[in-house]
Order: sequence, then structure tokens, then C-alpha cells
Amino acid sequence: MTHPTNAPTRCAARAVGASSGAQSGRDWQYVRWCSDVWRALMEPARRAVRRLVAAGEVEITQGGRVVDPSTAKGQIWVRRAG
Repeated sequence: MTHPTNAPTRCAARAVGASSGAQSGRDWQYVRWCSDVWRALMEPARRAVRRLVAAGEVEITQGGRVVDPSTAKGQIWVRRAG
């Protein structure tokens, strides 16, 4: 899918909370494109976090508890180890 005009700028604006769902609802082409972009970036980001966990730099948490990176599913939080 090719991105619509100014889509990267609109994705960045949405990421910092520039709009409520009402505005996003009118811009479905941007919402869809931004979702595809973020989805494509998630696995590389998770791989980077797993490397940091292996190096002892950070911990992955879910629900406030440290979880094993190989079994974590869904949303994760990253915090400094220690």
C-alpha cells in the first residue's frame, strides 16, 4: 500500500495525541496506513528488546510482573533492569 499524502506527518501527530478518535475516524486512509507501518516495526522492536533482556540491560513486564521474552504475548512494557 502506498502512503497517502502527508501520512508520515499525520502518523507522528496522532502518536503524540494530537487528536481524539473522532478526527481519526474521518481519516481512515491514514489510520490504516499508520497501522500497517507500526505493525511492520513491532517485531524488529521486540527483537531489539529481547537482545537487551539477554544482555541484562532491561526487563519486560506485563501487568507489573517480569515476564520471559520468549513467552510474552501482546502489549509489553520495558524497564531498566535492577
